[in-house]
Amino acid sequence: MYQPPPPSASDGAKPGNPIVVIAPHFCAPYPVDLTISKKLISIGEGNFGVFDINGNIIFKVKGKLLSIRDRRVLVDAAGVPLVSLQQKIVTCHRRWQVYRGDSSDSKDLLFSVKKCKLLQLKTSLHVFLASNTSENVCDFKIKGSFFERSCAIYAGDSNNIIAQMRKKHTVQSIVLDKDTYSITVYPNVDYAFIVALCVVLNEINMDRNDED
Repeated sequence: MYQPPPPSASDGAKPGNPIVVIAPHFCAPYPVDLTISKKLISIGEGNFGVFDINGNIIFKVKGKLLSIRDRRVLVDAAGVPLVSLQQKIVTCHRRWQVYRGDSSDSKDLLFSVKKCKLLQLKTSLHVFLASNTSENVCDFKIKGSFFERSCAIYAGDSNNIIAQMRKKHTVQSIVLDKDTYSITVYPNVDYAFIVALCVVLNEINMDRNDED
């Protein structure tokens, strides 16, 4: 089982330098624990929910089942679109682009996520902010084993962990046929951004038989 390196005292964003990608009000000065629950077999919307430690839903993912390309929209508890996630069709490595709100306009691009290698046994993804047009060095990276739901998200090409994913075994998840895992987002890190990364991570790993 993949074990990310133990976090150091400097892990997470510095108090005066929060990591904001979607919106600053999604940054908290303390660790944020979230639970992601996804129905294993579902053909409708509302099969992907994100809950806080009190069991309140704070995000949902809506799918565009009949769209030409794979597309998902992350909305808040009130149904307001935060970001739209769209797979880029023509690409050697599987790549997703994330836009502000319900947009798919290039001017609203926030970041892109792509597989580091075409074929990989372990999860290894690079994240590039829209401003990083050269993409010589990633702004964030995701490493671990999505199959075991054990992944870490790092700032840049470093060992500085900003969030961690762990499998969550519950009787309810087994009975209700749900895939449930927990996310710990480190202080001063945009947790909506981390959730969006988890959605992309899930989509990229949905079908390993895809050619891209």
